[in-house]
Amino acid sequence: MMLTDVELDRYARHIVLPQVGGVGQRKLKAASVVVIGAGGIGSAVLPALAGAGVGRITIIDDDAIELSNLHRQPLFRESDAGASKAEVAAARLADLNSLIEVVPRRARIDADNAAELLAGHDLIIDGSDNFATRLAVSDACVAAGLTLLSAAAVQFQGQVALFRGRPCYRCFVGDAFDAEDCDNCAELGVLGALTAAVGGFAALLAINAIVGVGGEQSGKLHLFDGQALSWRTIRIPADPACKACGSA
Repeated sequence: MMLTDVELDRYARHIVLPQVGGVGQRKLKAASVVVIGAGGIGSAVLPALAGAGVGRITIIDDDAIELSNLHRQPLFRESDAGASKAEVAAARLADLNSLIEVVPRRARIDADNAAELLAGHDLIIDGSDNFATRLAVSDACVAAGLTLLSAAAVQFQGQVALFRGRPCYRCFVGDAFDAEDCDNCAELGVLGALTAAVGGFAALLAINAIVGVGGEQSGKLHLFDGQALSWRTIRIPADPACKACGSA
């Protein structure tokens, strides 16, 4: 997949990086990425991917924009209240980069439709706000052999991890969180700037994974403390009894 003259000009600051170059930029152009959730995490991830030249971005979100979203979701404006997050986010990305394809899907992803919604993509980025969705997405990724990048932020704490089969996200959190009534930021609160920091890190990890920069990151959990302003990384062990990847 060759780069046009316009793309060579647009992505020049990437292309001069020896770690990226023309080969890496072509990988970004060829990539097809799903972003689940156009909320706080998505508001940082989506513009970064679009600006980087990821060729096809699918946005899955069934929510409408509310004023309470705006402190952490700068993709949206006060005048967008009531509109579809997926559709408004797609329009913003199209304004940012007309050279890429952006597909909005106003849908709630679950165990019944995850396989269909995720099929045909190279990387799944989950920025949803509940464990039931995250586990359904993870299980579908394991079954289809898809790479999953999970990112979350609540209160002053953030976490980002990349999963390629085993260990999987279910190995990390277990089976106790399949219910939809688990805590989320609506109950616990979240610092707006935290979602930008965590989402920006997730976008960097996604771009590195697509281009092939920085070595293999799967199975590592990156934890951010927004009060101490520090990151630490731990290794996630595979659960031999995991019902999703235990036999993988």
